[in-house]
Amino acid sequence: MVRTLVLTVVGFCLLLVPLSCATAGRRAGTPVRLIVLDPGHYHAALVQKTMYEQIDPAVHVYAPDGPEVQEYLARIEGFNRRPDEPTSWKQQVYIGPDYLERLVTDKAGNVIVLSGNNRRKTECITTAIDAGLNVFADKPMCIDAAGFAELERAFDDARRKGLLIYDIMTERFNRLCILQKRLVLDTEVFGELEKGSPDDPVIVQESIHHFFKYVSGQPIRRPTWYFDAAQQGEGLVDVTTHLIDLVLWTCFSGQRIDYRTEVAVLRAGHWPTRITRAQYQKVTGTAEFPDYLQSQLDDEGALPYYCNGEAIYTVKGVHARLAVTWAFEAPDGTGDAHYSLVRASRAHVIIRQGAEQNYEPQLYVEPAPGADLGRLERALHAAIERLAGEYPGLSLKSDRRGWQVVIPPKHLIGHEAHFRHVTEQYLDYLAEGSLPLWEVDFMKAKYFITTRSLELARQR
Repeated sequence: MVRTLVLTVVGFCLLLVPLSCATAGRRAGTPVRLIVLDPGHYHAALVQKTMYEQIDPAVHVYAPDGPEVQEYLARIEGFNRRPDEPTSWKQQVYIGPDYLERLVTDKAGNVIVLSGNNRRKTECITTAIDAGLNVFADKPMCIDAAGFAELERAFDDARRKGLLIYDIMTERFNRLCILQKRLVLDTEVFGELEKGSPDDPVIVQESIHHFFKYVSGQPIRRPTWYFDAAQQGEGLVDVTTHLIDLVLWTCFSGQRIDYRTEVAVLRAGHWPTRITRAQYQKVTGTAEFPDYLQSQLDDEGALPYYCNGEAIYTVKGVHARLAVTWAFEAPDGTGDAHYSLVRASRAHVIIRQGAEQNYEPQLYVEPAPGADLGRLERALHAAIERLAGEYPGLSLKSDRRGWQVVIPPKHLIGHEAHFRHVTEQYLDYLAEGSLPLWEVDFMKAKYFITTRSLELARQR
């Protein structure tokens, strides 16, 4: 039964990045009105964890009935009711099987927020562009080659209509990633980026994730469809979007990239993590696997979920490797982990987050073979002194392999806080009326790599 719910939920306050008067003026004349579409992933709520002066507090939500939309609404209400910096969102909700059609008819806002089931995400993007709406989408924006072709057409249509499609790349606002990039861009420290080879890539991005964890102090609840690769997408087309984006953003900053001539996927593979019935119940709250997963269960009744993968690819002739692995739950004292290596002629700049680092990410600089150690050390100290002007307290500590960049805890913000910064970046682009051409190039290259990697992995 179709039903319309109008809920007034109060709350959402954001610490704004300082804006120029000109930008603030442009934004003041063009208020952003959000439409949240089928919020099946908790990232949809994190966009609203704080308030933005450019965004109307009235948010229109369109979704099918089910626990996902109810959990989203509960999170927003929690933000509104929290004692410290409560938010003031006013949720106006339509729930029914025709939610997408109703959204197009109502056209109650000008920016669609997408974070949920990925099977129809590309279709929702094209529907939004056809309706004259901007898109702010959680990754991934497509999960297979057919979806990539549809997404590319959507980018072309958006350009002709003056609309903006943008994906939520939170890791660009991770302070360790920012500092790694700044050191890579400093040629006195880093030197020249090498080319590498398929068996010896010069860029490596690896991440370890867990299905069960806590978000905003609450145990995460995954949708029942989350473990269906046809709906969520395999690991090769999901978290890898962040890894590829970091490669492009760090090593090819602001450069135009034509994925058709400057990007190649050389090889890829994938493998499953077994999810038991008890684990499925713990993270979804549902006791049994749904019917559409029954045929995929193994002889012991567990689900082999293809969430792990790796790929070797090149961008402008530079060889890179990405790898993503998932476990069900992290052992005590550990958590999600990130490893990032970029090699050049003078230095290697590395993020490690293993047992040696007590599972806290740390940034290192190590000399390249044959590097002039004295020259490198002087250049590195000068670079850190400059960066300390922006990040007071930043310092160097000798390490058995080189140096560790010591970052005061006050400069390190959590993953959830990154959503504020990426939303502010999108608001800047909306105020300007367009995306930089390299941003669109990066998105096309990124989703070409993920979907082509999936094709190669399945062929194997």
